[in-house]
Amino acid sequence: MTGTLVNVAAIVAGSLIGLVLKKGIPERITGSILKVQGVAVIVISLNGIIGAMFRADVQTGILHDSGGLLLLVSLVLGCLFGELLRIEDRLNSFAKNIEGHFGASDFSKGFVAASLFFPIGAMAVIGPLYDGLMGDTSVLLVKSTLDFITSIVLASTLGFGVLFAAIPVFIIQGSLTLLAEGIYPFVSATLLDLFCMTGYAVVLCIGLNFAADAKIKVGNLLPALAIPVVYYFMLA
Repeated sequence: MTGTLVNVAAIVAGSLIGLVLKKGIPERITGSILKVQGVAVIVISLNGIIGAMFRADVQTGILHDSGGLLLLVSLVLGCLFGELLRIEDRLNSFAKNIEGHFGASDFSKGFVAASLFFPIGAMAVIGPLYDGLMGDTSVLLVKSTLDFITSIVLASTLGFGVLFAAIPVFIIQGSLTLLAEGIYPFVSATLLDLFCMTGYAVVLCIGLNFAADAKIKVGNLLPALAIPVVYYFMLA
């Protein structure tokens, strides 16, 4: 689990730096940075969605897309299950308890956004699997560098909650590393594309909340991440 531990340390270190920087940034500037940050998250998300959904024909160069209907179904069903389970409300309740203990305001926004942003993407899946199977931490070291920079930016605008996003990263990636031998044979390129397609769509909602104050309950979309996986194994 060396790679995951380095990744967690990078997020913690970056968050602490971001929190120090936040103290010197006026609130009006923080608001502007958050909106611009939202635009960047939207662009990154769209790039991830397009990369997962579209393929160019080698001979003609024509783009072919797949998975659009599955994406729609995943988001709708995920939202339905999330609303019924009241995931967002439970996350906010957890956040309020943390805020009470540490005196940190706006914990929920930073925690939810960062907890979804860091574990999404191919590197968050392949990296832990390589670490568990071959002791190869190279993918997670690259991810750690990216997460270090991202956590500085997120914590400087969203605050204390970003620091605690290291916990779900440790749990998710650590579990993948420990279970790597059993999981790896089932992780195909197609499955990764389906998972990333939906994951980046959820991250896109985070960007919309930042940039346009869309008020999407992103926490309630978490079940959407499981639906492409279930779909894939049902057809396998």
